[in-house]
Amino acid sequence: MLLKISNIEFSYEQKIIDNVSFSLNENEIIGIVGKSGIGKTTLLKIIAGLKDADKGSVFLEDVKIVGPNFKLVPGYDDIQLVNQDFDLDIYHSVEENIREKILYLPLIERDELVHELLELLELMPLRNKKALLISGGEQQRLCLARALACEPKILLLDEPFVHLDTRLRTKIAQYLLKLKKKRKLGIILVSHDGVEILNLADKIIHFDKGQIKRMDIPFNFYFFPENFKQAELFGIVNKVKLQGKTILFRPNEFTFETKKEIELKVDFVEYQFCGAYFVNHFVTEKKEKIQIYHTEILNETKKISIKKRNKAFNMV
Repeated sequence: MLLKISNIEFSYEQKIIDNVSFSLNENEIIGIVGKSGIGKTTLLKIIAGLKDADKGSVFLEDVKIVGPNFKLVPGYDDIQLVNQDFDLDIYHSVEENIREKILYLPLIERDELVHELLELLELMPLRNKKALLISGGEQQRLCLARALACEPKILLLDEPFVHLDTRLRTKIAQYLLKLKKKRKLGIILVSHDGVEILNLADKIIHFDKGQIKRMDIPFNFYFFPENFKQAELFGIVNKVKLQGKTILFRPNEFTFETKKEIELKVDFVEYQFCGAYFVNHFVTEKKEKIQIYHTEILNETKKISIKKRNKAFNMV
């Protein structure tokens, strides 16, 4: 076990984090998903040693992580936090910001790593520009480059893709997946948008009102949400009533086969083209709005049947 979080509690005027416990292994990514303002960022700062918890403890391997109340210079080299504060040397160039993090390396290795990170995060054209003069999105990428340069054991990412376009987000995500295996890195990734971490996380924590509501694998979160509120965190979900029961199903959980107990009569409304598929909008007899993903426009469709996925496996 690389990181252990036990019974963490933290309050301002009211309790922000309430009895939170989980562990992180080497070569593992845990996603923490929840709406804004519920304590996710505070939890990361406690894990990084930048805040002190009111109760509980954090251990990195056998080392207890403490905050500024007990440590003159807060933080740990083996735990790097990338958040919206950026914490850059704004009057130094982009390249200098990365290079100063790895002055302990031999010059050749230092040059190679700086070049690799500038290329990865597409900062090469900005290498000589002062951090003060680059955009917010570019500063976020520079902050990530600095954290990766430190070669930490734990990488904490707070909304790391919020300023990135889809292409660059995918590129960085693939790099992180390779890096965690190569370095046996542990990553905790926080987001208010569950969709952007479905393809990254090994486990996901649903965090709400300072508490862990559920921990499971991404597949089960997507196809087997516990309620509508949880389902919405991971993308479009349809909600209908059949035989007195409320049923949630994703836009790809359907069939054209007739299954009367789960059949819906629908009227086509409109479609949206999304590249690899069309989003087909329908309304049911009860005026419930639903969306269906398909490679064709389903304007002739009059009925569908819900076809739920089989559950993958539960968390151990």
